[in-house]
Amino acid sequence: MDDNKKRGFMTKALHSGWSCDSATGAAGLPIYASSAFQFHDSAHAAGLFNLEEDGFIYSRLANPTVQAFEAGLNALEGGVGTLATSSGQAAFAHLITALCSSGTNLVVSRKVYGGTLTLLQNIFSRFGVETILVDSDHPCQVEQAVNDETRGIITEIIGNPMMNVAPLEALSRIARRQGVPLIIDNTFATPALCRPIEWGAHVVVYSTTKYISGNGNLIGGAVVDGGNFDWAAYPDKFPELAKPDRAYHDIVFTERFGKAALAAKLHAAILRDLGGCPSAFDAYLLHLSLGTLGLRMERHSANGLAVARFLEAHPMVEWVSYPGLASHPQNDMAKVYLKDGCGGMIAFGVKGGVEAGRKLVDSLSLIGHMANLGESRTLIIHPASTTHSQLTTAQRAAAGLSDGLLRLSVGIENVEDIIADLEKGLEAAGK
Repeated sequence: MDDNKKRGFMTKALHSGWSCDSATGAAGLPIYASSAFQFHDSAHAAGLFNLEEDGFIYSRLANPTVQAFEAGLNALEGGVGTLATSSGQAAFAHLITALCSSGTNLVVSRKVYGGTLTLLQNIFSRFGVETILVDSDHPCQVEQAVNDETRGIITEIIGNPMMNVAPLEALSRIARRQGVPLIIDNTFATPALCRPIEWGAHVVVYSTTKYISGNGNLIGGAVVDGGNFDWAAYPDKFPELAKPDRAYHDIVFTERFGKAALAAKLHAAILRDLGGCPSAFDAYLLHLSLGTLGLRMERHSANGLAVARFLEAHPMVEWVSYPGLASHPQNDMAKVYLKDGCGGMIAFGVKGGVEAGRKLVDSLSLIGHMANLGESRTLIIHPASTTHSQLTTAQRAAAGLSDGLLRLSVGIENVEDIIADLEKGLEAAGK
């Protein structure tokens, strides 16, 4: 085992992906603002294009700054390879393209982010990929839904916006029995609080726009290959990985790249063709943010728990959903999978319904009202009229998303100031 695998989270966060520039000794990660890279000679060029050598050809395929961020996130998550993308939606689009074809399906938690559902149901359905919705809080529903054409099980470690906790071990057992990968969106927890691969997940997906960045200054995504799914055992299910690829002189990715076959396929073929690559500048900012991720998630979790307790005790609040509360139905699972903290995401409802919720939001001065989460600043939004508005009323109801639900992303400000602003909003809501 190499030294980096033995190191603690914060050490990995600060030292993974980049050490220094070999030519100048510069310690800071450069922004390689280059679309293409010089070949040594014609043999070197041919070797790169044939996947016989590692290196850089064109920044759509790979870029040194992007690669440094990918290596850093990969080290924190414990994967064998990571693909950075231009957004979280792009991460899912590239992954699904690699795994699915017409006539196949995905078994998906109905409580995942609305944008994930619309991507699957509005776009991939047009190409013959079916979405089978289940309540993944009940693993028996998942197992009953899987069939011969299933190419993956998708859920979130903490559901957006219901804050349900995924039963990782039960789902991973089902995935192993059925011969399909378990795909976990870890955006709300990040590897600082949960590393799903350690619990049996096979692929981890991120919107790096959120906590990974933490600053609300970019859009990004990532796919982490756990290296623990045997694609070669199912060549008819996953021919893109386990059968000859005509675009690369009939190489078989599982034979050439072993455990990292998915990561290699995503880089060499899917990103090549779909082109959802991040900019070098965004990758530079993301790599910089990894160094403080552990500290930020610790503060988000402490503030999140304090705010959740405040809301739960307030007479204007009807209900609160936060995995760190004893009242949360999956608090026992949270103590296992999220033992280092439950992050800063809270769902709650106020007495008086939608109108009272609007009064609350409009009365806030510190807390931002915007369509984002996971920033260092505290943010709030009404999902039914914004982030999940593309879903029908019936779809929202099936996911447990009431029209009065408010989603609060607790930041790292002084928690007393966050609570004071909420107190003011709740007072206005009660009038």
